[in-house]
Amino acid sequence: MSFFERLAARIDAVDSVVSVGLDPDPDRLPEHLADADLPRWAFNRRIIDATHEHAAAYKPNAAFYEDADGWRALRETVAYAHGKDVPVLLDAKRGDIGNTARQYAGLLDETGADAVTVNPYMGRDSLEPFLSRTDAGVFVLCRTSNAGGADIQNLELASGEPVYEHVAELAADWNDRDNVGLVVGATAPDELEEIRETVPDLPFLVPGVGAQGGDAEAAVEFGLSDGVGLVNSSRGIIFAGEGQGADFADASGQAAKRLKQRLNRYR
Repeated sequence: MSFFERLAARIDAVDSVVSVGLDPDPDRLPEHLADADLPRWAFNRRIIDATHEHAAAYKPNAAFYEDADGWRALRETVAYAHGKDVPVLLDAKRGDIGNTARQYAGLLDETGADAVTVNPYMGRDSLEPFLSRTDAGVFVLCRTSNAGGADIQNLELASGEPVYEHVAELAADWNDRDNVGLVVGATAPDELEEIRETVPDLPFLVPGVGAQGGDAEAAVEFGLSDGVGLVNSSRGIIFAGEGQGADFADASGQAAKRLKQRLNRYR
């Protein structure tokens, strides 16, 4: 099965399009985990135990794991999520040329992740090592959820279309192996709708509905293609129980359940 076929099966199994972002900021981890061998892994394990029945996918951001202990924690996290039958999307935003791109694509093998986010700024050849992986999903940054995304993504080309729309069109052209999706933020609902009209068949990863306050209804209405897509929340779920000590994960489980129910109202 392709990544998106596996994702569709997971969405049906748990009746959820929630992606839980596993971004274990060391400064925000519960104090009682400080003495664990791998505090980030200990944290993620508790979060997965509490949220997996509501999670269509997990999305660890590579920035929180880029050290020796971090890579160990990430590999343990991915394996544990797979043990719960949940696919893992590595948010790495990679993209480079030649041999460098091939090395970056090796992250999928090194970590065991099922999909990855990539940066299209350097063009198709910089993404080909990812696109050639028919077993993996590739989510191309298109219209991101951060405020500064408009600085470049909203610039108008000579053709009159904005950069983000052109990126969406390119991504559709790159989808000859049926493994491409787009990252489109819920904080820009008008652009989200426009991009869906431009590429009706690509699944979206829609960040920004949690701490960034994005539009949940638009995220579902325009983010899913044939019912397949992901709506991500990171801090809003994993730190929902911040300050609650050993019971922190219970609040995360409830936050994931609430988000699932909120999104399902629009499915």
